[in-house]
This record gives sequence, structure tokens and C-alpha cells, in this order.
Amino acid sequence: MTAPWTSRAGVPFPDRVPRADRLAWAEHAPDQDLYALFTAHVRAHPHRQALVEAGPGTGTVLDYAALDREVRRVAGLFAEAGIGPGDVVALRMPNGADAVAAELAVYAVGAVALPYPPGGGSRDTLALLGGARARAAVLADPADAALRDRLPYLETVFTPHTGVPGTTWLGGSPRHPHPGTPSGVDPESPARILVSSGSEAEPKMVAYTHRAMGGGRAAYLRALDPGSTERRHLLLVSLASSFGSAGILTLAALGGTLLVQPHFSAPDALTLLTRHRPTHVLGVPTMLRRLAEQPAAPDEDLASLRSLVSSGAALPEGTAALCRDRFGRPVVTVYGSSDGVNCHTVHGSEPAGCTGVPDPSVVGIRVTGPDGRPLPPGRSGEIQAKGPMTPLCYVAAPGLDARYRTADGWVRTGDLGRLDERGRLFVLGRLRNVVVRGGLNISPAEVEHELGTHPEIAEAVCVPVPDPELGERLCACVRQAPGTGPLSLPDLTGYLTGRRGLEKRKLPEFLLRVPQMPLGPTGKICRRTLTEQATDELRAGAYASGAGVG
Repeated sequence: MTAPWTSRAGVPFPDRVPRADRLAWAEHAPDQDLYALFTAHVRAHPHRQALVEAGPGTGTVLDYAALDREVRRVAGLFAEAGIGPGDVVALRMPNGADAVAAELAVYAVGAVALPYPPGGGSRDTLALLGGARARAAVLADPADAALRDRLPYLETVFTPHTGVPGTTWLGGSPRHPHPGTPSGVDPESPARILVSSGSEAEPKMVAYTHRAMGGGRAAYLRALDPGSTERRHLLLVSLASSFGSAGILTLAALGGTLLVQPHFSAPDALTLLTRHRPTHVLGVPTMLRRLAEQPAAPDEDLASLRSLVSSGAALPEGTAALCRDRFGRPVVTVYGSSDGVNCHTVHGSEPAGCTGVPDPSVVGIRVTGPDGRPLPPGRSGEIQAKGPMTPLCYVAAPGLDARYRTADGWVRTGDLGRLDERGRLFVLGRLRNVVVRGGLNISPAEVEHELGTHPEIAEAVCVPVPDPELGERLCACVRQAPGTGPLSLPDLTGYLTGRRGLEKRKLPEFLLRVPQMPLGPTGKICRRTLTEQATDELRAGAYASGAGVG
């Protein structure tokens, strides 16, 4: 085994995939780094729209030539600060031109980007920048910049604001802007670190090479519209999220147009559909649901829209049906994660639970038994993935590598699934995400799926609440569809047993009605917040009195 790539701060990035496999996937990955891919599009179509940042009035619109000038300006600032190959640069910024230019500038100087979503306090900043030993950071929140003294490897902090003590203004003019020529970085070296909170106490960091990003991860975006020469992606999620990495790839790998909002707003996103005519809308199910619930404007024009793309969480049937009815377009569901997993299909064109046939240009999928051996079609087991988009490793976390990677490089997802005779993947839930009620295991994902078919339920999440006798009981947290009357717990349990055939032992025993689902920094529903809220109401006696519950 060759020596692992190591950052200038001494953090190793070992490749957990055998070299022979990487060589076999070479045909599916470009032999260039991400900045070289981007500049090829700059040369090919300099005046094509690259970035549309929605804002007051018309917002910011940059073509490829203008965006590249901004990238080279920021790259010049990075270079003057001594940032270059082997360095990790953290990026915590809202969606917009600054975030896009800063990430591309990291690739231009040959460094590794570590974007992570804004919000959430100081814990993520300390854990991520400390674990990766980031030498520089671009931080939009001055409170994050104040943590510099607690991060010994952090030498330079950039901020888009002026007058923040101890920082360098991102809007300054460098003495020598980057020349704009390809950086010549090894495409097998790390490019971007994807961040996932997962189930760990601290967020996980997953290192991807330029080839895995520009090849495997970009291939699934390309497959959304094969052969298209014009892609305009409205990205509703944070650019810094795993799903949000599609934003940079829209530009660097596909040469398309990226449309973003600084903060998600369903009414404003609907306006963007008419004003800037995206071909695809990418978001988590909650965002797509809120978009579909918006009334049509008198001048609404959806002629450009080809499909909606859902990822980040399971797509409820009710949300998919609402989106199809509202927009008259197919809904593509993506089963994937920051760990290196992907499979996607058009929702409604396959049986329930089917996520499509794995694409070998993206990643291969197998299902294994408890002994780690592949199972035949029809048998259920753990979903594992390996292919062109497979990342190098978990950063500064050999324990996670041991837990989630096999000796021959397969990613262990912890998800339960099966492959059928046609090679289609069916995702059945989490192997370990269960509620244990008196020794009986209940899958929240299964109950959520059935609740999602109720015509009066907009969103449903099931969480455990503590019980002194049985250990845990299941609580259904529900946001009802607009204009519907309040549902009671007997209403839901009657529907689940009578209409959906769910076993009585799996029924939720509490109901928490919420006006809006709490969202985390990436736009996904925050289960931790719902669990805390449900537990607090249980302890306060709200369930017994019926306050706020059915």
C-alpha cells in the first residue's frame, strides 16, 4: 500500500479503496482537478450564466468569465496568506457568490475545501477545524472568528465583513490575482471534505478526491438529464451540505447554471422558477413540500422545469404526489449520503421503497448478511457501496474507518435493503434505528412511510420517548396539510391498521402536532429537537391532559 496523502498540518488521508479498484474506475472519472474542469467551461462559454444569487430585486448574476475573475481574486488573497497545496481551508458561509467563489478559489490554489453549514453554535467549528487542522477559514459569522485562539493550527481567518478584529477582509484586492491556469493538482488527491452529523456525537468528515467529485458524484447529476446541453439547477439546500455539493459540480463538472438563495424561502423560490427558469429543483423533502404548498402566482411559468430532485431524507408518498400534482413534473428520489452512497429513480415509476438500479459510473451496490458476504436477490441485509464516487476515508477518525469501511473498501451504510432479480435496490430502513418497546423493535422509518400516505398529513416523523416500564414508546410528530381539521391519535392508529395493515405492536402511542417541523442547518428535519420537545411535553403531563396532542 502506498503512503497516504498527508496535509501540511500532518493529518493523513489514507485511501481505503484498493489501488486496483481505483484504476478500474479511471474511465468514469476525468483526469483533471476541479478547478481545471471549471476553467475549461470558462474558456468554452465565457458568457453563459454561471451563478444566480437571489436577493432584493434581481440579485446577483455572474457569467462564467465574471465568476472566474472573482475566483482568481479570492485565490490571490489565499496565496498571499500562504495557503496552497496540502492545506485544509474551512468555509462556513451562507449560499451566494462569496461561498461559490471561495470554494473554487480553494481548488485554484490546490488546497482542500472543508465547507460546513452556517448556524448551530461553536461546537461544529471547534470539532471540524480542530480535527482537520485547518490552516485557514472563511467565516461569515464574527462569533466563529472569535474562536481562533482555541484552534492552534488556524493561522488566517477571512470574513466577508469589514472591521472584524484579527481577520482578513474577503473583499480586498490582492497584489497578484491567481493567473487562472489549471493548478496541476493530482486528481487522486483530496479535494473536498463532506460533513455529515450522522449519529455520532461530533460531525463526521469524509474526504473525496477530485476524481470522485468530478467523476462519480457528478455522474448522478448528469444522469438526471442525459445528453442535455443546458442545465439550470435551483439548489434549495446549503451549498456546504453533502447534497449541496451538487452546486459546485453543476459549475465545475457540468458547465451549467447554478441558482441559489442566501436562505431558503418557499415563496421566493417559486418566484425564481418563473424569473430565472431552472430546469431542475434540488431540495430535501421538507423544502419541496413547502414549495408545492405555495399557491400559483398569476404569472407563474413552469415551462423550463423538467424535474424535482429529492434527497437527504426519505420522500413521503404524500409529498411526492403533491409535487407531481402541483408542478406536473416527475420527482427524482436520490438515495445517498456523504459516506459515498448513491442510487436514484423517478418516484412513482417503481414500486414503493425502490430507489432504482445502481449506476456503475457512480457507485456499485451490494447487500450483505451478518457475516459480510453478499446475499442473493430477494434477501434483506446491510446495503454496502463501492465505486467511482467512493471517498478516501474519514478524516482524523480511524475508528470510523474501522466501523464503516470493510477491508476491501466497501462503505457500510448501516441501512437495511435488498436487491431484486432486476437489480433494483429497495431501501427498508436503518439496521440500528429502532425504538425498543419492552423488548420489541419498532422501525420508525416504516411507520413514517405509512403515515406519509395519509392525505391529511404533510410531514410525519416518529421519535422515541422514554417510558419507565417499557423503556421506550413511539411518538408520531405530525404537521398536517393546510386546511385540514385536527387529527387525533385514534384517527391515525385506525388509519394505520385499517387502511395500511400495520401491526398493532408498531402503532405510535403518542401524537405531537406541530405547526412547522424544526429544521437543522442542512434543511432536513431535526429529529433531536422533536425528540426533546416530545419528551418535555410527556414529562409536563401534556399527553395526559391532551394539550397539543391527540
